[in-house]
This record gives sequence, structure tokens and C-alpha cells, in this order.
Amino acid sequence: MTQKRVPEAYARLGIKPIINAQSWVTALGGSLMRPEVLQAMNEAATAFVDMTELNLAAGKVVARACGAEAGLVTAGASASQTIAAASCMTGTDEAKVEQLPDTTGMKDQILIFKGERNRYDMAFEVPGGRLVEWGMLGGAKPYQLEAAITDRTAAIATIFGPFIRRGLPLPELCAIAHRRGVPVIVDAAAEVPPMENLTKFIKQGADLVLFSGGKGIGGPQNAGLLAGRKDLIDAAIANSLNLHSPRAGIARGMKVSKESMVGMVTALELFLETDEQSLLAGWRNKAEYIQGRLRGIPGLRVAIEGPDANRQGVQPVIYFDSGYAGPSPAEIRKRLLVGDPPIHVGGGGYRDEINMAMVNVQDGEEKIIADRLLAILKPKR
Repeated sequence: MTQKRVPEAYARLGIKPIINAQSWVTALGGSLMRPEVLQAMNEAATAFVDMTELNLAAGKVVARACGAEAGLVTAGASASQTIAAASCMTGTDEAKVEQLPDTTGMKDQILIFKGERNRYDMAFEVPGGRLVEWGMLGGAKPYQLEAAITDRTAAIATIFGPFIRRGLPLPELCAIAHRRGVPVIVDAAAEVPPMENLTKFIKQGADLVLFSGGKGIGGPQNAGLLAGRKDLIDAAIANSLNLHSPRAGIARGMKVSKESMVGMVTALELFLETDEQSLLAGWRNKAEYIQGRLRGIPGLRVAIEGPDANRQGVQPVIYFDSGYAGPSPAEIRKRLLVGDPPIHVGGGGYRDEINMAMVNVQDGEEKIIADRLLAILKPKR
């Protein structure tokens, strides 16, 4: 069986590489950076620069890519959430910037649709904001959002991602918010590719949109993007760069290194040049290879699903029908993890299933995945 090469940097620490068929998850290292990104980061490490100038220059690249008035490179999507919330609460008022996380006298409520709550949304509360749910899990009505907006509402946050229950369509949500003078923050951390999503949310009315830099864009894992209205990005700068304040602000611990900033900008520019059709075709070829190798196993059905089915990229998804008599999905995942190399796959979804995101599966690894699955599902006798 083909073995993964162990980079010396990991070998020294006793760490073995894995096969990542789970997606761009932070727990498995995000994505891999292209050689051009690594080279740019190495070059950035060879000189000192004025970090304010670098931040502002990088922000212009982000703004152009997102079709926004202004932009900022952040220390990841979670940092973008925190900075966005702070910006909507303080504006560019230096006294308020210095006051956080004490929000006395400020608008500090961030509305979020009940069905969009997730494990990451607490980042909106880090600067002192308070999440207030609106709507019902079964759906949302415009009047429910209207009723939830008060004189304490600083912003409305809306989350995009697989299997997240949607509230109102974004254009309708933005129209209601803007009639009441409330900005809308879109968390689209893992929503690229497709490339068009970089600009879609701003076009639909969002005031701020955030993306992870270390997922589909292929930048450093600890980098992200925040883009939107100039006044709100100016407020984000005030809360993160502290250009004029004598105090370190709420986002001081979320600073971005010069190397990561240059790497993020380089990755973003390369991403904009990506041939998306070729990228999708490559993922589909790997998915279909695995599907073909698993064909004919009683009670097991392998479907090829894409973004239209709430999947990241193109994935082979294993469903277990009533006639299936083999190892349980949990046992299959366990056996994949204890092998060499360990193989991480996804689960959950619509029901108990095994899904495999091809976005981080390197060339040839689809064969290892198929071999291991066959060894588990059709053991030799």
C-alpha cells in the first residue's frame, strides 16, 4: 500500500500525516498552500515593513476581490466575526473602541436566526456583544425579524454553510435591516469556491462579509477576510490596528503577521485565477473512482453529490440501506482512523452516512481510500 511521505518537520515531533477526506476543517489543518504562497511568505519574512501600510494595502486587494468598498485581512474567520461585531457596536468612536468589552451605553445586541445557531457564533459575543435569537426552527417570517429589532440592535448576523437552516433570503433580510438602519454581517467562512460567492453577498446587500482564508482560498490557516462598507471597515481597523488609540483594542490578540498577510493576499490573487471547471472535474474524477470501486456491495449505495446537495465540492457519499449487513458506519470510521495512514472522513449529513470531501484529497489518495474501504467492507476470506 502506498505510504504518505512524512515531512521532516513532523517526523521530529513524532507526528504522521493523514489523508484528509473530511474537508477544510480547522482540526485537520485547513488546506494546503501552493508553492507560490509559501514563496511569498518566505520573502515577506526577510524585511521589516510598516504594518499599518501593509494592512491597508492588503485590504485594497480584499476589497477588489469581494466587490466591496473596503477590506481587511484578519486572523481567520472567527477573528472576523469578533471584529465585525465590535465594529457595528463602536463605529469609529475611539472612546467606545477603548471601552470594549464593556458595552454600557452602546447598541450591543446581534440578532441571529434561531436555525443558524452553530458552535462558532460565540465569536460575535467576544467583544461584549449579546446574541439574540429570532424566528423559529421551522422557519422565519419577515414580521418576526421586524419585531426582534430594537434600539439595542447593533447588527444582524446571518450564517451560510452546509445543512444550516436558512431564515429569510438575504436580499429580503437586508432590506428589512436597512429600513431600520441596522447593518447585516454575513458569515460565509467556507462558502468559496465557487468564486462568485466572494462578491455575491455584497451584491445582495450585506454590509460586512467574512471568509476563512485557510479553506477553499488556500491561504494560511490563521488568516481570513473581512469586506464591506468603508465606514464599517474603518471601524474594524480602529478595533484591530488601533492606529490612533493609546490602548490596545479588543482584537489586539488577533493580529496578523506580515508573512500571513502577504501569503493571504497571494493566495487570494491565485484563487481568482483558478480554472474552477478543471478544479471541479478533478474532484469529480476522484469521487467517481471511489464510487466505482465500491459498486456492487449489498445494501450499500454510493452517490455523487455536489453543492446543490449541501456538499462542499463534489463528494462520494455512502448510504447504508436496509439490506446492509456489514460493519456500522461508526466502526468503518474507526477502522479508517487506526490504519496507516489514518483516513479522516465526514459523517452526519442527512442521516447516518459516510461522506468524503475531495477538496483536500491529493492525487493518488483516492486509490488508498478505496483500497481501505474495500478491505473493511469486503474482507478477504
